Amino acid sequence: MEHYLNFSNTNIWSEIWPELALALAAIVLLGIDLFRKSDKPIVSIGSLAIVFQAGLLIFHLFDYLAWHHTFDRETFSGMLHQGIQGDVMRTFFLLSSLLVSVLGHQYLKNKKLRAGEFHHLTMLATAGLMLLVQSNHFIMLFVALETVAVCFYTLVAYNRESAKSLEAGIKYLIFGALSSSLLLFGIVLLYGVAGNPEAWGANYIGYEGQDPLGFQYLGNLLEANPDHLLLRAGVVLIIAGIAFKIGAAPFQIWVPDVYHGSPMPITAFLAVSSKAAGFFVLLNLVNGPFLGMSEFLMPLLGFVATFTIFFGNLAACTQRNIKRMLGLSGVAHAGYLLVAIMASMQFAGDSDRAVWVLFFYLFIYLLASFAVFGVMTIARLNDETEHEFSHYEDLAKKHPWLGFVLVSGIGSLAGIPPFAGFVAKLLLISIAYEAQLYFSLAAMVIGVVISIFYYFGWMREITFHPKPSFSDEEEEKEDPWLNVPRMGLFKFCMLALAVSSIVLGIWQGPFGDAF
Repeated sequence: MEHYLNFSNTNIWSEIWPELALALAAIVLLGIDLFRKSDKPIVSIGSLAIVFQAGLLIFHLFDYLAWHHTFDRETFSGMLHQGIQGDVMRTFFLLSSLLVSVLGHQYLKNKKLRAGEFHHLTMLATAGLMLLVQSNHFIMLFVALETVAVCFYTLVAYNRESAKSLEAGIKYLIFGALSSSLLLFGIVLLYGVAGNPEAWGANYIGYEGQDPLGFQYLGNLLEANPDHLLLRAGVVLIIAGIAFKIGAAPFQIWVPDVYHGSPMPITAFLAVSSKAAGFFVLLNLVNGPFLGMSEFLMPLLGFVATFTIFFGNLAACTQRNIKRMLGLSGVAHAGYLLVAIMASMQFAGDSDRAVWVLFFYLFIYLLASFAVFGVMTIARLNDETEHEFSHYEDLAKKHPWLGFVLVSGIGSLAGIPPFAGFVAKLLLISIAYEAQLYFSLAAMVIGVVISIFYYFGWMREITFHPKPSFSDEEEEKEDPWLNVPRMGLFKFCMLALAVSSIVLGIWQGPFGDAF
């Protein structure tokens, strides 16, 4: 009885109130969409989702900054760990979810698709992501990860009228199942050894009564047995499963195809939130339970980071389809972020600076990615998956505000001053140098130089006038910018992203103290 009483005392539900609020609101929105009258509703589902998420984000920030709600403690019998880093990532996911709903509201109106299920799944996926980054136990990690994955399987194939969207959904389902299998197999290997160390020749005493899937216990076990073959195999399989989620080579094969076919807001969601969650989970693992295997993991992660940087940038150079190019450039960014993960391992015990550089890079990547995908969302193409460079010719002249937002997003992704992406890459280079990761540093610099080719090629189409044609039979091209609607909230959000990217490129605000 006492055991169950202690268990219930650790179930502090108030610590996960943002996740509970999101899940409840998702159910309410689905119910409203199901039972309301379809003819001329007073308020759209998209507007309700945006207002709720904006209010939740503001309240969460007020709670975090003014009330100091954050505690560095474990809850739910060690399943979850709350702390300042987790709260920063929860803010990140709430902001990302709000922007996905803003893009989705515009996208769903253009495509005449149902809004209820879209916003329902987006909010549930966000709640899952927020629980995922607080996971302190492999069961919690796997359940949260699969909750997110199931939502994404549906969202990727949400445009049922598009064969490419359905194809992308099938591909994402297959590769997602494969990554989950690798991850689960790795967890099983760790559990098998941790559950009975003597049976597998592991050197660890005092394991009785401890949870063999808890991060703390596994950290002690791995530290005591860094050369154990089964434990190494389990760690490698878990990292391989996470590498699928973040799109790191050689597990990146799904990225261009899924980005190509997904609805535009979901492409942005995958590029930002899914990638960020994967990196934060990896950060927690390599600086937590896997810290005892740092000597084994460092060269492995170094190879993956270098391969990822070169593959992503070189493959992106050959692309004319912009969604595939952005997918492959996202692979390259995954390589850059892996260098930050390695730097945090080098500064074990004093890795805060490397962690905050990683956070800053992720926030800047969010601003730039949503700016780019936001502009692409309102392009009126017969086939939304076929965005070519030629569709953006002279956009800055036709619609100056769209050109400004798009150039600021691309410039930040490329790392061009005065955009914040330049500062993010500079900080990443600095932290890699301090960690003495010279080989990865060289790969990162070369990768940034290569990326200039495809980023500047797109910027040239946007900002410079096309060459005059002297052909008598000039081919009529599809112009996706003829009837751009007036969008108050959408325009405000896009301009805010662009301006924020410039401001953070000059002044880093609260992040500056952490550097």
